[in-house]
Amino acid sequence: MGLSEGNLSTAEAPGAWIAAAWLMRLASLKLTLAVLVLLGVGVLANDPAAGGTAWLVAVPLFLGALNLSAAVLTNPVFRRQTALLTFHLALLALVLLAAAGRLTYLKGQLELAEGEVFHGQLTQSESGPWHRSQLERAQFVNEGFTIRYEKGMRRAETRNTVSWLDDSGGVQRAVIGDQEPLVRQGYRFYTSFNKGFAPVFVWHPADGSAARRGTINLPSYPIHEYRQALEWTVPGTRTPLWTMLQFDEVLLDPEQVSQFRLPEKHTLVVRIGEARHELAPGASLTLPQGVLVYERLSTWMGYTVFYDWTLPWLFAACVLAVASLGWHFWQKCAAQPWDGDA
Repeated sequence: MGLSEGNLSTAEAPGAWIAAAWLMRLASLKLTLAVLVLLGVGVLANDPAAGGTAWLVAVPLFLGALNLSAAVLTNPVFRRQTALLTFHLALLALVLLAAAGRLTYLKGQLELAEGEVFHGQLTQSESGPWHRSQLERAQFVNEGFTIRYEKGMRRAETRNTVSWLDDSGGVQRAVIGDQEPLVRQGYRFYTSFNKGFAPVFVWHPADGSAARRGTINLPSYPIHEYRQALEWTVPGTRTPLWTMLQFDEVLLDPEQVSQFRLPEKHTLVVRIGEARHELAPGASLTLPQGVLVYERLSTWMGYTVFYDWTLPWLFAACVLAVASLGWHFWQKCAAQPWDGDA
């Protein structure tokens, strides 16, 4: 015997009632409070250096989105007030975008010597679990920089010229700084306070293989003004070289405006075991594995890189939220004009 229309509606009613009850629970203000507490704990605990994960923030945000969605669906006032509905939908978009941003973002640091090409390697990085790196497609070249210092050695503007190949193979150039980024493949590259000197070497292996040119980045200057030394290993060998930059000039005078520059005269002190050598530009050092030529002194620049595809959408959602909330309050005020005789 089949169900009649009356029996069918009676049979479906319990299921609909259960769904409505769950929506009411999801829209509860108690759940809202619990989500806010959980979000606060997640923000405090989300320290990537200490093993924190972006899920600590993303999960409470997704729960908050569920709570807000249920409130919109169960509260009849939103169906009567378009402005208020628009505001809450914009707020929902903000919550979802913030969660997506935490799962897909990237922050990192890198160093490039003058003339060096960025191939996608970072010295430090943190990212969301859903980030899919496209850094290898964001190649660019550091073509050098200038930095002005105010009195007291206060760093002013940094101007760094960079170049890259566009999609048609043409060379493009731009000048970037601490506030003016290079944008490549959605990644934003900014200059940083981290920069210094970079000796350039040419290594001629004794086995007759091709010579290799490279740089070593000495500690940041002027932060580590009196520690311009580094231990490194020549490629293809196991011999450690301790290298120190030595000069007598005052490059940055705290009593006047100055520019970051290379010293006019300098030497490199190189120690191999107990042996000590001083190299001027063009000098060479003979090792059992080959000949190391000190070519010249250059510079390196440290960059910060940031990626978050949600930023323009977050801005648009914020504008919509502010506009709709203003619309809502304007409607309320317009519906109750002031009494001029009061």
